[in-house]
Amino acid sequence: MNLLVVLGPTASGKTHLAVQAARQLDGEIISADSRQVYRGLDIGSGKDLDEYGEIPYHLIDVVDPGYEFSLFDFARSFCAAYRGIRGRNRLPILAGGTGLYLDAVLRGYDLVAVSLNRALRAQLDPLPLEELQARLRGLRPGQHNITDLADRSRLIRAIEIAEGEQQPDSQPLSLPELSPRVFGLRWPRELLRQRITARLRQRLEHGLVEEVAGLHAAGVPWQTLDYYGLEYRFVAEHLQGRLNRNDLFQKLNSAIHQFAKRQETWFRRMERQGIVIHWLDAADDPGAELLAACRDRRG
Repeated sequence: MNLLVVLGPTASGKTHLAVQAARQLDGEIISADSRQVYRGLDIGSGKDLDEYGEIPYHLIDVVDPGYEFSLFDFARSFCAAYRGIRGRNRLPILAGGTGLYLDAVLRGYDLVAVSLNRALRAQLDPLPLEELQARLRGLRPGQHNITDLADRSRLIRAIEIAEGEQQPDSQPLSLPELSPRVFGLRWPRELLRQRITARLRQRLEHGLVEEVAGLHAAGVPWQTLDYYGLEYRFVAEHLQGRLNRNDLFQKLNSAIHQFAKRQETWFRRMERQGIVIHWLDAADDPGAELLAACRDRRG
């Protein structure tokens, strides 16, 4: 084993388990979260930096809001962090819930750097959503990232990347050769629902609305906040007067529950694609079970 992976749906306790494993296995954590890369997106993305203590972490707070952090950016940053950790003779621990990031690393996607194509964007901007979706499906018949298909700005960027990848001079990123051990956290559905709701209440009490208001005051447009999804999208609507406080909580809580289900669907798809996930009972003692399974497996 040269990579430990900790995955699970939102609010499942991934950070706590990853930190516990890092302390026992001399590890450093690489975040696999598409929003924690952004500086200032702290409460809404659940960075929980205090929980890391002395454990080094990577791919958190690496770019400013507004930068389009792509899958290629993640894979390239993962490679750099991974090689640095291995060079220090420590164990890389990839932890997070962004299924696309996890899948790209574990299944070794062929990824190339694709720059912004203003001419293509000008061509795509006036097209209806359905036509853009059809275009992406034509470029990627196996497209499974539902977010790219549903969100217009993500859809245009996905088309831009798909077309760029087909250029004859494109050079794929070289991912390291991995021998991963993958663990997933699983909760009984009702307990996970309770954890999600309790965590949302806590985030609202600890300044989530104020965080989003501060980001907008610092120059982050409403459209960009909408792009960051869930907490940032719904709180932005509240701040624009489209949702009262009660509706904010109810609608956002429901959306996070739905998101957790989509994450679990993604993990099941990863298993169907051949990734072996050792599921841990999160309500029991997942740390002890993980450490027992990892004995004598470091490579």
